[in-house]
Amino acid sequence: MTHEHFDAIVIGSGPAGEGAAMKLVKSGRRVALVEAHRSVGGGCTHWGTIPSKALRQAIQMVADTRRDPVLRRLMGAAQVDYSELLTSATDVIGEQVRTRNRHYTRNRVPVLHGWARFMDVHTLAVTEGEATRTYTADSFVLATGSRPYRPDDIDFSHPRIHDSDSILRLTSSPSAITIYGAGVVGCEYASIFCNLAIKTNLVNTRDRLLSFLDDEITDALGYHLRNQGTVIRNNEEYERVEARDDGVILHCQSGKKFRSDVLLWANGRAGNTRNMGLEEIGVQVNHRGQVEVNERFQSSVPHIYAAGDVIGSPALASASYDQGRFVGTLIADGETDWRLVDDIPTGIYTSPEISSIGRTERELTERKVPYEVGQANFKNIARAQITRHTVGVLKLLFHRETREILGIHCFGEQASEIIHIGQAIMAQPGEANTIEYFVETTFNYPTMAEAYRIAALNGLNRLF
Repeated sequence: MTHEHFDAIVIGSGPAGEGAAMKLVKSGRRVALVEAHRSVGGGCTHWGTIPSKALRQAIQMVADTRRDPVLRRLMGAAQVDYSELLTSATDVIGEQVRTRNRHYTRNRVPVLHGWARFMDVHTLAVTEGEATRTYTADSFVLATGSRPYRPDDIDFSHPRIHDSDSILRLTSSPSAITIYGAGVVGCEYASIFCNLAIKTNLVNTRDRLLSFLDDEITDALGYHLRNQGTVIRNNEEYERVEARDDGVILHCQSGKKFRSDVLLWANGRAGNTRNMGLEEIGVQVNHRGQVEVNERFQSSVPHIYAAGDVIGSPALASASYDQGRFVGTLIADGETDWRLVDDIPTGIYTSPEISSIGRTERELTERKVPYEVGQANFKNIARAQITRHTVGVLKLLFHRETREILGIHCFGEQASEIIHIGQAIMAQPGEANTIEYFVETTFNYPTMAEAYRIAALNGLNRLF
């Protein structure tokens, strides 16, 4: 039996899969893309980044309208329903899918819809409905992404229990919600619901929110979530979930109980590797369903690579795309003289936003690095005053002696955009990466970018 053969087959059309497929086809390789769902884009486009951020933007616009005295009078006491706001994501998702389809069509990359399963290390069966087709390839890229982790003892079929996928299908606004898990997803959804005036409980399994971030930034996040009405409880572990017709109760090991209309389980994710035949062909997968890879993103079967959320941290769409391109380069050229950057910006779309790159104060203190801090409070910046987004701060951490920028941390509106200015300077070699750059550069006025100049001056004034 003959099989259609490709130089490489990419499984999954999220950021990692797209990055790998585009790099390979641009390198002259014959590539096919396998997608289990009816539309390309992966979880990032359909269940994760795009819909949740479109929802957040819609809610932020409502909050901004209520903040403006003129618009508030025009809007009056109008109520906004969660399910109505979800429709704001529909157009964005549709346009993202159309754009990506054009990419694959223009570059002659066939998209094979169906579920992929390995028959042997070079043969892949793709099943759609009753039909199964087989393909062979010299190399494969696993870019299947991840899904919310679901403990076996929780009934996710109950209409009041949701994960970060199913919460996007709510048909009405609850009056109260409990979110279990205060990682990135949990904190983002806490911001979304509390800004809709929905009573929100955020139950954290750790001792502080987002402990990988700068302490001052997470302290600010906790303060503003509480100020917006969120009840935060740290160091809690669930014991059981009791689902009723009239509500759901989260029972914690500490004895605390949280009753609400809806429970959002946001505690962990698992790699999408089930029923793909990976273990049978020798691909090592850990207990979270993530593919174990080496520094070249090779699995335990060398010609089968993996990239993106399916390999775990950092599980960022931006990093996944770069990983996919990196894998595509390795497959096409055998070697590469470029490497993935060490410092990847983190963007967290709470309200206000958080973005960070480089070291935190905690890390620098533990390493005994002599550093100083320069900061600019948004309340003192003209552009923030104009837009009424005065909550926030930009922090620059720099070496006291060399003046090298060591870390940048931003909390406030547009933080995920603001961070890239500092990222560009941090990436410069040698003396080009110093805090003096921000003092000597002219920024447009009024802009949020001038926060860099203010923070740099503030930091240099601390030196003695």
